[in-house]
Amino acid sequence: MSHVLDRTAQTDVPILDVLAERWSTRVFDAETPIDEEALRAAFEAARWSPSANNTQPWRFLLARRGTDAHARVVDSLVGFNQGWAPAAGALVVVLAETTGADGNALPWATYDAGQAAAFFTVEAHARGLATHTMGGFSGDVLRASFDLDARFTPVTVIAVGAFGDPDAADEAVRTRENAPRTRRPLAETLLLDA
Repeated sequence: MSHVLDRTAQTDVPILDVLAERWSTRVFDAETPIDEEALRAAFEAARWSPSANNTQPWRFLLARRGTDAHARVVDSLVGFNQGWAPAAGALVVVLAETTGADGNALPWATYDAGQAAAFFTVEAHARGLATHTMGGFSGDVLRASFDLDARFTPVTVIAVGAFGDPDAADEAVRTRENAPRTRRPLAETLLLDA
């Protein structure tokens, strides 16, 4: 059963529905298996995100709930994230290839990996999956746990899965879920509008 809250952004100008309706939940259904077709489509969208010189400097670690890999990603999470994120159907670690196989630095890699993560979340939302991108994790723990090559830098962890029932979440999570969605005004974001 879907318990999706209506969290549509109140935008100053109209934007695509899929962007206005996308939001980062902390409430996942801990029983529903991940929708594999929707998950593959999200990765396909990420694969087609833009990158400098088409270098595609992103990689992913996909850890489905119930696996040892999922438990290891959960172990890398810090603070509040360890309480709600394990319920997600999968945890996706986004990596930036900051140094190429040839040893040359790829200074734009983190930006490009961020774009791939954004494409992933938008496609996932369009396919009915919930997502939440996290900065609260230890890159060192991920690096050690998965024996990552030094040229790959963990950028973010994305919880992805079926929306859960907000009424069943603990009070701290419910409070955050029900908080108003806010953004600073566009005029304050554009440092130059010539």
